[in-house]
Amino acid sequence: MLHRTTIFQGLRFAAIPAALNLLLTMSPLQADPKDSHTFAMTVSAGVKTCLPNAAATVSIRPGGEVDYMDVTVQGLPANTEFNVFVIQVPKSPFGVSWYQGSIQTDKHGRGSRQFVGRFNIETFTVANNSAPAPAVFATDATVNPPFNPIQMYHLGVWFDSTQASGNAGCPASPTPFNGEHNAGPQVFNTSNFADDHGPLRDVDPSATASASASTSTSTSGQ
Repeated sequence: MLHRTTIFQGLRFAAIPAALNLLLTMSPLQADPKDSHTFAMTVSAGVKTCLPNAAATVSIRPGGEVDYMDVTVQGLPANTEFNVFVIQVPKSPFGVSWYQGSIQTDKHGRGSRQFVGRFNIETFTVANNSAPAPAVFATDATVNPPFNPIQMYHLGVWFDSTQASGNAGCPASPTPFNGEHNAGPQVFNTSNFADDHGPLRDVDPSATASASASTSTSTSGQ
């Protein structure tokens, strides 16, 4: 019995390196921290007075097929929802805008959220031609204008509602930047970068993808 147990334990421990090797081979998309791109957002001009302690930081980690974007905010109203958009230019008129998701602050006015998608030099939108669009909300367009590819390299964060912005002592001006197109004013943007060179433009997915492929080849050959 002792001999059989010893053999079993030996096989079990011998399998651990093989299992780790398989895990590394199957998970090549974890980005190296040195490949992360971290930058601060700036407080929008319209809310600087009412949100004097507001701050936001973004970290983007290319992962090959997808990118991971972490947005962290602080100095905001407690227990309040904010919406994150990828936008063409950081300030009005914003250009083309793409809704990413929301961040809910805690009782201390802090919050964070990770978004998975394309947040790099290849981020764009395009409309080959006009096509019908569903009219779900009152302000929805029913057809789109055609346009060539437009690169989108900026970020913006908005109050989810005019009630929330008003409660914070901020302007209660309505904007379309939430799921039902009745959001409040912008809180953060990336106007600390040039209009034609937003921070996403500096994120190159190819280097990380090549490194990941190299890691996968190396581990699978061990």
